Amino acid sequence: MAAFNLTPSDPSMFILMGIPGLEVAHVWISIPFSMFYIIGLLGNFVVLFVVGKEQTLHKPMYLLVCLLALTDISMSTSIIPKALCIFWFNLKGITVVGCLTQMFFLHAASVMHSAVLVTMAFDRYVAICNPLRYATILTNARIAKLGLLGLIRAVLFILPMPLLLSRQPFCANRIIPHMYCEHIAVAKMPCGDTTVNRTYGLVIAFVVIWLDLMLIALSYGLIIRDILRVSSKVVHQKALNTCTSHICVMLMSYTPCLFSYLTQRFGQGIAPHLHIILASFYFLVPRMLNPIIYGVKTKELHEKVGKYMCRR
Repeated sequence: MAAFNLTPSDPSMFILMGIPGLEVAHVWISIPFSMFYIIGLLGNFVVLFVVGKEQTLHKPMYLLVCLLALTDISMSTSIIPKALCIFWFNLKGITVVGCLTQMFFLHAASVMHSAVLVTMAFDRYVAICNPLRYATILTNARIAKLGLLGLIRAVLFILPMPLLLSRQPFCANRIIPHMYCEHIAVAKMPCGDTTVNRTYGLVIAFVVIWLDLMLIALSYGLIIRDILRVSSKVVHQKALNTCTSHICVMLMSYTPCLFSYLTQRFGQGIAPHLHIILASFYFLVPRMLNPIIYGVKTKELHEKVGKYMCRR
């Protein structure tokens, strides 16, 4: 292992401890982490490549799948390479600017990811409840505008977090008991009053998670209402098949996110290493499974991926 000679009082650096209490197992922990990360990257890049190459997939639904793949790549890549450097080479140092930058991209990608899921729910609502007007309501240009709007929202919501922290004086102890620069962990480092920082982080998390979940619930509530008006079981089954992929992705994204967030805020009795492992799996497992779900459950995409995979 490489020697690590930074001191906790180095004014230009933070020290990321990885997973406190499990330092001796870092190398073993890195095996599933690196596997999940590589599989996720390969799956998401395959989706991007196939949709980009196939003109028949240049449709709103598949553009949204590409946006989801880009946010998945951004979220996992913002933390895993640095985490693997800690696990493999004991390179725990990160500059203050680097830490705040990582925090920005990590949380901005998460907010953008949530916006994509909301747009997907709206896409499914239009496809099921207003299919004759689908092509006029959701054009590729409109999807691009919605994606840009989601990106602007993510930047405006998250940018104040590192800016507020950068104005705070940091204490002599620069050790962060985490494997990446998560806002809750970094907000504990300044010596001054961090009430504004913590309150802002809490408000943004509440607004993003609960507002987006309410919009998704509204979309599916309207879908269920329209489906129940039709007695045909064939229609019911078709609607369910149309929504299955999005429901799976949504459950995999929001369930661990909510659980991780609640345990960090209110689970003081839970061991720190469990907090970190749960939070890390949120950034790894759904990112690995999302392209698999859409590749398997979406017939047109599944066929196109199979065409490229079977080429000699």
